Formats: sequence, structure tokens, C-alpha cells
Amino acid sequence: METNTILMIVGGVVLGLILGYIIAKSLEKSNASKLIKDAKNEANSLLKQAKHDGESIKKDKMLQAKEKFIELKSEHEKVILSRDKKMAEAEKRTRDKESQTSSELAKAKKTNQSLDDKVKDYNFRLEFLEKKKEEVEKAHKSQIKQLEVISSLSAEDAKSQLVESLKAEAKTDAMSYLQDTLEEAKLTAQQEAKKIIINSIQRIGTEEAIDNCVSVFNIESDDVKGRIIGREGRNIRAIEAATGVEIIVDDTPEAIILSCFDSVRREIARLSLHKLVTDGRIHPARIEEIVKKTEKQIEQEIIEVGKRTVIDLGIHGLHPELIKLVGRMKYRSSYGQNLLQHSREVAKLCGVMAAELGLNPKLAKRAGLLHDIGKVPSSEADMETPHAILGMQWAEKHGEKSEVCNAIGAHHDEIEMTTLLSPIVQVCDAISGARPGARRQVLDSYIQRLKDLEDVAFGFNGVNKAYAIQAGRELRVMVESEKVTDEQAANLSFEISQKIQTDMTYPGQVKVTVIRETRAVNIAK
Repeated sequence: METNTILMIVGGVVLGLILGYIIAKSLEKSNASKLIKDAKNEANSLLKQAKHDGESIKKDKMLQAKEKFIELKSEHEKVILSRDKKMAEAEKRTRDKESQTSSELAKAKKTNQSLDDKVKDYNFRLEFLEKKKEEVEKAHKSQIKQLEVISSLSAEDAKSQLVESLKAEAKTDAMSYLQDTLEEAKLTAQQEAKKIIINSIQRIGTEEAIDNCVSVFNIESDDVKGRIIGREGRNIRAIEAATGVEIIVDDTPEAIILSCFDSVRREIARLSLHKLVTDGRIHPARIEEIVKKTEKQIEQEIIEVGKRTVIDLGIHGLHPELIKLVGRMKYRSSYGQNLLQHSREVAKLCGVMAAELGLNPKLAKRAGLLHDIGKVPSSEADMETPHAILGMQWAEKHGEKSEVCNAIGAHHDEIEMTTLLSPIVQVCDAISGARPGARRQVLDSYIQRLKDLEDVAFGFNGVNKAYAIQAGRELRVMVESEKVTDEQAANLSFEISQKIQTDMTYPGQVKVTVIRETRAVNIAK
């Protein structure tokens, strides 16, 4: 009984399991079919959507392609139209040139025909004139024969008698004219002689020339002269070689004369002598040291003078190099007139005149101050350029305005005036230089001759320094001992003298002294 019950229970359980498995399988099949169906439906919807999107994209791309095609077509048509237009213009020019050429050919043919006619007419007239000339010559010869028969004289005899009569008449007229001239000369001789003498004195005896070429160095006693000269003149030679200034030690009590056309050199020599005499140590090495220090001091003083000048005139923003050039004008004279004083005077006049005319007075002052900066060249090459053009180039280089540059370059009419400042500067320059006693023409030509004398020496190889001294009567040339031997120094002196003799015009004679020295320097530590 219990066994049957157990079997029944087990059978029920097994049956339940089998039924459950069958039911689960059936449920799984139904779910899978449903999923498959849903997937198919979704795939179909995606295909439809993709087809729809593809059609829309296709339509958009076709529209874009059409628009691009239309755009390219319009551009192509424009290019074709422009080419057609150019071809039409070229054809028109060709037709015009052909018509012009044909008209010129027609004119040339007419001209050739007219020239041929003129040549024929000219030849005809030439033949006619030749015939007339022959007839006139025949008539002239016949008339001469008739005159010879009438006067019983040949043509040659008549000519000789006519010449003799003319000679006698001319001699008489010349003697009377000479007599009248002599009488007039006697009446005015004394007056003319006085005028010539006065003019000569005025041209030669100018105080400005002396002041601009000579400085006097005062000393406490004549004993200092011996120390300045040194043993066998070594100190004075060292000073002259270092400064390029001739030192004249004569019987003048308590005074030494410094002679040089360059006022900067002369001032350096004066200050150096003052320092040497005050210090008491005078020997060649000390001299060179003092001269170098003095040169630096003068350079600094030049800058200070330039700064004071531009401040006094109310000029601002001037380049430092131009300020330095303005300061150097203190040691430069033009026709006996100090260049800095002249430039200051011109600047003030320009400012006044510009204000009267309603122009910018500050700009006018600037142009007036800088108009002569070209007269203080910094190198030998600059001396060949006219000072107005050189000053204009410097002003342009250092950033000055175009009105100022044109006024500087045009104040001697070497370039065309383009602004109203240019004639103002020219007029004020003439006013400052033309007043009585302002200038001396002779001094400027004298200084230029001394500079030319030094330039001749610098044209030879091996020349280190060259100084024109004794008012241009002597030229001292320092040569480099490594490049020039003693024998070559003698030849160099001869060649320089010959060059001066052939290329320059000067009064009297010029002594050329070539100095060559070898130095051996050692330092004791």
C-alpha cells in the first residue's frame, strides 16, 4: 500500500515535470516567433526609412550638382565673353594700326613726290644762279678793264694806293685818340691810384684773417720758452707733430704764437700748452697724453656748445649728430665771419620773417640754424660735395623734415625750391652775410688753399698726417715708417712738390718736408 502510494506520487511528479517541460517549450516557441515577427517588422520599417532618406539625399545632391553646373557655366560664359571682348579690341587696334599705316604710307608717297619736285626746283634755281654768277663776273671784269683804261692804273696799283691812304688816316686817328686818352689819364691818375691802393690794403690787411689763423699763448716768463722747446727741440717737435699746429717762439716777450688755419687744432694746442706749463712736466710722452685728453675735452665742449645753442633758439628734438655739427661751427669761419654766430643770426632772422608771413617760425629757425652745417665736413671725401647739398644729405639722414632739407639744399640755388622756407633762408643768409664788415672773401679762399695743399699730400701712399704751416709756405708730411723707407721719403718729397707745382696756384714757394721716424717702445713694470 505504501509502495503503491509512493509510486503514484513519483509518477505524479514525473508527469508534472513532463507537462511543465512541454508547456515551457511551447511558451518559448511562441515568444521566439513573436520576436522574429517584431524583428521583421522593424527591419522593413528601417528599409523603408533608408529608402526614403536615400531618395531625399539623392534629390539634394542632384540639386547641388545642378546649381554648381549653372555657376560654372556662367563663369565660363563670362570668361568667353571677356576673351571675345579682348579679341574684338585687339582686332580694332589692328585695324586702326593698318589704317594709320596706310595713311602714313600715302603721306610718305605724297611727301616723296613733293620732295622730288622741290629737288628739281632747287636744281633748276641752282643752274640759274650759276649762270647769273658767270654773267656778273664777266660784267665785273669788263668794268675793271674800263676803269683801268680811264684811270691809267691797274687794279693792284689802285689797291696799294687805297691801303696807303687808309693807313695814313688810321695813324692820324690813333695818334689823336692816344693823345686824348693820355690827357684824360693824367687828370684821373692820382684819384685812380689812391682807389687802387685803398682796395689793395682792404683786401690784404684784414684783422679777421689774423684772428682766424693765429693764436697768442701768454706765459709768465721767458724761461718757460726753453722748457717748451726742449733739448734739441724735441718737445716743440712733438707738440707740432701731435697737434698739426706751428709753434713760433721768437723774441716777443711772454708770448708764444700758435699758427694754423684750423681753429680746432689751434685751440687743442693752446689748451695742451696751458696744461703742460701748469703741470711743469714737459716731455714727448706727456705731450701726447695731454693732447689726447684735450682732444676729448674739446669734443665734449663742442657738444655742450651745440646744446646751448639749440636751447637758446628754442629748437627741440634735434639729432645728437646735428647738435655736434652745430657745436663744431664755433671753430669754423666763413669769409672771416664766425659760422656759429652767422647761423644763429640767420635762424633769428628766419623766425622773425616766417612769423611776419604767417609761417611756422620754429621750423624756419631750425632751417636757418642748419643751413651751413655742410661747411664742417667730417672727412676728406665730404669736402668735394657742395656744402648746401652735403648739409641737405646730413639732414635727411638724421630725420629732418622735407621742408628743412629743401631749404638747406636750395639756399644757393643748387636744387629747386619746393617750399616757402627755402627763399626765406636764402634771403636771411644774404642779409646776415652782406652787412658791412661781416665777411672777407680773401680768407675763405686762403683757408681752402691750405686744405687743398694738405689734400695733395694725402693722395700719396704711406702718408699718415699732413699739416700746412707758415701760411701755406711749408707742408710737413708724416709718413709711416713701415711703409716708407728713408730713400722713398726723399722721392716722396720730390713727387709731392712736383704735384703741388703742376696742380695748384700759389704765391711764392712751398717747402715740402717729409718726416719719417721709428719708435721703439717698452714698458717697465
